[in-house]
Amino acid sequence: MDTKFRCFMKPEVGMRRRRFTREFKLEAVKLVRERGVSAAQAARDLDVHENVLRKWVKEFGADPVHAFPGHGQMKPSSRRSRRREVAKLKAERDILKNCPGPLHACAG
Repeated sequence: MDTKFRCFMKPEVGMRRRRFTREFKLEAVKLVRERGVSAAQAARDLDVHENVLRKWVKEFGADPVHAFPGHGQMKPSSRRSRRREVAKLKAERDILKNCPGPLHACAG
């Protein structure tokens, strides 16, 4: 199995997902939106993929105040919808928990 193509079967060593601070993203977006630098040029200058930068610009445009909330943080709107979903799931669980017989007997 020692072929010249063996290197293609090994996983890349040292390839890790890069993380960018909120400040970095805001400055990158500012380059494109306020300073008129093209997304392609700004992406090359900042060493990020152009699609990533375009996503940041779009996210900032949708909600500038809550854009880039940070690792482990949620936007307020996402937090509210998550709470509603959890409440709904708990109610469904409680209905099934209190069901005396087979599940099909309580389904109606």
